[in-house]
Amino acid sequence: MIDPTILQAGLPSLLAALVFGYLLGSIPFGLILTRLAGLGDVRAIGSGNIGATNVLRTGNKKLAAATLLLDALKGAAAVLIAGRWGPELALAAGFGAFIGHLYPIWIGFKGGKGVATYLGVLLGLAWQGALVFVLVWLIVAFATRYSSLSALVAAVAVPIALFLLGLRDVALLFAIMSLIVFIKHQANISRLMNGTEGKIGAKG
Repeated sequence: MIDPTILQAGLPSLLAALVFGYLLGSIPFGLILTRLAGLGDVRAIGSGNIGATNVLRTGNKKLAAATLLLDALKGAAAVLIAGRWGPELALAAGFGAFIGHLYPIWIGFKGGKGVATYLGVLLGLAWQGALVFVLVWLIVAFATRYSSLSALVAAVAVPIALFLLGLRDVALLFAIMSLIVFIKHQANISRLMNGTEGKIGAKG
């Protein structure tokens, strides 16, 4: 059950935090960086999304790493800034940033799959959960070499770990966010099931 104090900031403040997080999360760093680098529109290649994995398909690893970092930082920043006015506002802003990355208003509501921003929000709200995510991702990636599977398994582990740590409100938020991550990875799941998903380091 959600702690009733989560609503103590009032609905207007919660909505303001949600909108703030959404606008911050909507910044399409992958698109901005690839255009600044003279690589054109990242949406025209690969999966067509603006995340680090698709930026990597340009062949520029440094640009992909920068995209990953910035997409994570915008999630963490939304949480840390809004959190100055209360933990409930941090939750709202974090969720807003995650949704903003998935459906950015600036580019027609077509964004990334949310994993980097998910991790950034998690880092801002509960660093222990971020550690669990990274460890699980690395273990699964080492064992299978599937980036998508690693993210999905980590997204299952995180809400469970947060619940066991007693962070119930954060656990509930990430249970919802993890469900959305699975929905956004439907194509990857299909490819994993039929054996056509690309592996880490494989040439496309």
